[in-house]
Amino acid sequence: MSLAAACQAWTWALPCQHADVLPDVLLQVLLYLLPSAALAVVIRILAAAHPVFFLLTVAGTICHELAHYVAGWLTGAMPGKFTVIPRRKGAHWELGSVTLMRVRWYNAAPAALAPFAILLIPLAVALWRTAPGWRFGLLDLPLAFVLAPQLLSFWPSKVDWRIALRSWPYLIIIACAFYLFQFVNR
Repeated sequence: MSLAAACQAWTWALPCQHADVLPDVLLQVLLYLLPSAALAVVIRILAAAHPVFFLLTVAGTICHELAHYVAGWLTGAMPGKFTVIPRRKGAHWELGSVTLMRVRWYNAAPAALAPFAILLIPLAVALWRTAPGWRFGLLDLPLAFVLAPQLLSFWPSKVDWRIALRSWPYLIIIACAFYLFQFVNR
């Protein structure tokens, strides 16, 4: 079964119009983001070596904490204190934090896992830069430096994952919806 036929089997026709070029676009996006990913690894190593290099992660930290703040505001978790000033916490550094005042089962996962949305920034830039015809230009070097911190900051912290576990009822809702979907489509 071709990719276009598989796409039409699972979704409606609109997203499937260009399914035949999807692998090429995906490959171009991944290749475009490769220098940013390599730079992100270098930044991670340098930041672990000396706290001065935390300056290279500031843009990503701001996006990470803003994602928590906006998602907390949208879901009613009442975000309070917002900081992106690094501070020492035991053997580790805390690069930033957002205090959520009213975390409930229904808003814990969306507020805690909101940094996943940060991945949309590098993907959108990569799509923009590879769309007209793919060539690295002079603008792509500073963009690699801007996107690298975003690639470092999209993953939720251990504390974020613990907060997200408060939304365990969503797992029951998703399981029931999946079961009903399977039952209806027989």
